Amino acid sequence: MPPKQAKPIHPLPLRLMHWFNAVAIIIMIGSGWQIYNASPLFGFVFPYTIGQWLGGAIAWHLAAMWFLVANGLLYVIWSLTSGHYRKFLPLRPGDVGRDLIAALTLRLRHEKGVYNAVQKLLYLGVLAAGVVIVLSGLAIWKPVQLWPLCDLFGGYVVARYVHFFAMSAIALFIAVHLILVALVPKVLPPMITGGRLP
Repeated sequence: MPPKQAKPIHPLPLRLMHWFNAVAIIIMIGSGWQIYNASPLFGFVFPYTIGQWLGGAIAWHLAAMWFLVANGLLYVIWSLTSGHYRKFLPLRPGDVGRDLIAALTLRLRHEKGVYNAVQKLLYLGVLAAGVVIVLSGLAIWKPVQLWPLCDLFGGYVVARYVHFFAMSAIALFIAVHLILVALVPKVLPPMITGGRLP
């Protein structure tokens, strides 16, 4: 009988979607900042952007948008068919509180291939922010054609604020994600090579 092969920590489809997503989100945020700079909502502008001018930023934003949406749909389909979504469940408030305290005191254990409650909450939160940012983005991109969606967000101006705060939530998630990778660097190689579960 042949020996049982070890399963990867991160299967190839997940790794590919993760890195495609990372590139698309960087383009979306950078070009979105340039679009924001053309008509700021607040008393500041972003110094580092993608697109160099409004028309260029919109072109980058729309190109990356379709890529991001397609990648997101592939992730949902793959997650449902592969059972990957089960890694996020169950999510109990008591577990989140316990793991959050452990994380803040640098005592949180990291098991290969297992999401702790804080990771589950963050991943589900960023997925929810992704849905909100896509819908609010569609509302401000086509406010006349998609007027029911635009009205759902409270109109064009409110939809812009919703879009901005959803972007901010995603940017904050990325910052926390990168900080945690820096604190626990052993999690990075499996996202490149797949790694192996015993």
